[in-house]
Amino acid sequence: MDEALRTQSTYDLGQLRQLFQRGPAAVAWLDGPQHEFRFVNDSYQVLVGARDLIGKSVAQGLPELAERGFVERLDEVYATGEPYIGNEVRVPLRRLPDGAIEERVVDVVYQPVRDEWERVTGILVQATDATQRVSARAALKVSEAKFRAITNSIDQMIWSTLPDGFHDFYNQRWYEYTGVPAGSTDGSAWNGMFHEDDQKRAWAVWRHSLSTGETYHIEYRLRHRSGAYRWVLGRAQPLRDEQGRIVRWFGTCTDIQEIVEARQVLSRSRQELERQAQLRTAQLLQAEEQLRQAQKMDALGQLTGGIAHDFNNMLQGIVGALDMIKRLEASGRAGGIPRFVDMAMKSAQGAAAMTHRLLAFSRQQPLAPQRVDVKALVLSMRELVQRTAGESIPVSIELDPDLSATRCDPNQLENAILNLAINARDAMPGGGTLELRASNAALEAVPLGADAALQAGHYIRISVCDTGSGMSAEVIGRAFDPFFTTKPVGQGTGLGLSMVYGFARQSGGLATIESREGEGTTVSLLLPLFTGEDAGQPAAQESAELRPTAGARVLVVEDDEIVRTLVVDALRELDYVTHAASDGPEALRWLATPGRVDLLLTDIGLPGGLNGKDLALKARRQRPDLKVLLMTGYAQELAQAELVQDSMELIRKPFLIDVLLRRVEEMTRSAP
Repeated sequence: MDEALRTQSTYDLGQLRQLFQRGPAAVAWLDGPQHEFRFVNDSYQVLVGARDLIGKSVAQGLPELAERGFVERLDEVYATGEPYIGNEVRVPLRRLPDGAIEERVVDVVYQPVRDEWERVTGILVQATDATQRVSARAALKVSEAKFRAITNSIDQMIWSTLPDGFHDFYNQRWYEYTGVPAGSTDGSAWNGMFHEDDQKRAWAVWRHSLSTGETYHIEYRLRHRSGAYRWVLGRAQPLRDEQGRIVRWFGTCTDIQEIVEARQVLSRSRQELERQAQLRTAQLLQAEEQLRQAQKMDALGQLTGGIAHDFNNMLQGIVGALDMIKRLEASGRAGGIPRFVDMAMKSAQGAAAMTHRLLAFSRQQPLAPQRVDVKALVLSMRELVQRTAGESIPVSIELDPDLSATRCDPNQLENAILNLAINARDAMPGGGTLELRASNAALEAVPLGADAALQAGHYIRISVCDTGSGMSAEVIGRAFDPFFTTKPVGQGTGLGLSMVYGFARQSGGLATIESREGEGTTVSLLLPLFTGEDAGQPAAQESAELRPTAGARVLVVEDDEIVRTLVVDALRELDYVTHAASDGPEALRWLATPGRVDLLLTDIGLPGGLNGKDLALKARRQRPDLKVLLMTGYAQELAQAELVQDSMELIRKPFLIDVLLRRVEEMTRSAP
């Protein structure tokens, strides 16, 4: 039995020695009251820097420990049987190659060893080198001290959180600014420091940054130690490890209250500036409007000067001629009447031409647009233009051989060319050259200030060029203005170029001026191309004797009693069956009665809310085959494309009775 126990003990002791030998801790077994080394493992020998310790006492093997009082502590453990535990004990242990002793910091345990009678026979020493740990902790403390010193030395509030957003650090500025106790805003309590209107938004932005790793950036109102809320800019960025994982968040808070207030002041200043600008703009617009009104009144003054002078002369011719006719008739001298009739007619035609000019510049003259052969029209006007220019001004014509046709009112085009020729003649009192040109042209861009309806595209350009005195830039800028003229009072109304411009725009084109003082002027008309089918124009026929349709019935609608009487009497003289109405409703009532009506002859401008066009359309619903002849001298708000339909024609006032009768004859002759 004893042998078995001895074998077992030997085995256990061997296992124990092997375990201690391989263990990471420094282990030594001291025997007896002299503390002689009976066992040391490799870790212990490395720790103390000595190997030949077995059989030696601590005082012999490690005299430096004896000098520090460690032998006395071993004696105390041996004598009392109480273990000793020392943490981070500074011990002079390691012998360096040069013989110097290096001080180490160790965690040490002295555990008494007892025999079977519980008597202390030795001490088991276990030591762990804590030098690196203590050094690291000391370095960490230094680093933390530096970090706190740095964070507390700046004006910004600095904070830090764990990866999950738990706030665990604020610098001193935070507590100074907010006035809260240290640690009271750790965790998620920081959100309670924000204005209640900003808390939900700030929390949402912070959670978004935590989930995505994006930079935290927000402006919110933070409660100041004074109790007031001040605007703060919050920013935070994540700190990542080598694997890219977020290990901490570092953030700052910056007081921007003054910046926000400055922005608000700037915003109010900008709004005030905008208000002042709007007010100033309104004042300028008002001043411009007043200036325009003044210019209009000035222009009206010029108009009344020229127009009144011309119309007074025309009226004088008409009134004087009619008075002479009455005198001759009363005295029985009827032979002299035709001469004065011609005078009255000439004056009346002059007044009609003046009215057409007024309507042309306002772009409200009634037009009869059709296909126009520009080449033939210009050539036909050569003799008239030459007579107008006079012998001292030769007239030349330059025409594009491939000149296309245009769509416009040919009579108004002739008037426009003649008007430009007269202006060109007046610009060359000492003689010069006048040239008529016509060519195909392309308008690549709409000129600045042109009507929105004008579009880029292909046009016909008709130009009247002179070598006269030319115009200044200021005159060119006002040349198309209504009533503007450089001629003396009584010699021009300022309607010539306005009429030309109005005709061009009403026809869908444009008028332009190119001029240099002392070199001459070119006025051009851009007119749209004719895009319909070219059926050819009927040859001109000589006037034939009127042959009214026997029994043809005509309804005349005219609110002016004199005009209505003249038209009705003229038709009845030619045996037309004629009925008269003064307005649209009266005409509709008459049309609703049984009986044939071959032609509706109506003025466009009628009283009572039913104009001539609407009357014609209503009449067509009752009598689909009814022919309509519309009379007008003013076609405001009526487009010609809508005005002239099948079996519906237009005649412009004032007209000769003979012209009216011939139109009535043509329309009633083809009536069913």
